Amino acid sequence: MSTDLHETPLPGVMVVRDVLQGTLGREVTVATGGPMVDPGTGGGALVGVYVDRFLKLSALMLFDFPLAARAGAAIGLTPPVGADIAIEERDLPNSLLENASEIFSIAISFFNTGGARHLSLDRCYAPGEALPNDIAKWIFAHIRRVDLKVTIKGYGDGHLSVLVI
Repeated sequence: MSTDLHETPLPGVMVVRDVLQGTLGREVTVATGGPMVDPGTGGGALVGVYVDRFLKLSALMLFDFPLAARAGAAIGLTPPVGADIAIEERDLPNSLLENASEIFSIAISFFNTGGARHLSLDRCYAPGEALPNDIAKWIFAHIRRVDLKVTIKGYGDGHLSVLVI
């Protein structure tokens, strides 16, 4: 996909899989057709906010609660049971939250390609944390997005949404 200086690319399924697999150090399967990640249900969502050099909101990435817990555990080499307990109790320990947020930093490579404008991770909102209106309004907007089901070998499934604004 060709991009100009003003267009932020939407990552393809293989790019998402390759970045997650490389980051987590284990097999990851990614499939299209996942539901839109909703921060208001199922324990919430981890939301990464990406901005351009003028601090203009440019992209969002959301991990549903199960994916935040499972990816956070996988990158930290925590046994899967730690993620399972967090999911069951709907309580994401700080260690899993920090680990999953680190994935959002690495995933900046989804957007910073070719001649596209440079984005940076501005902030992560923890599951259950209130989102400002200027961010929340985009979650279900009809904009360029990809909604994926992610399976981390040995840890389980979750859902990921990437939105380009």
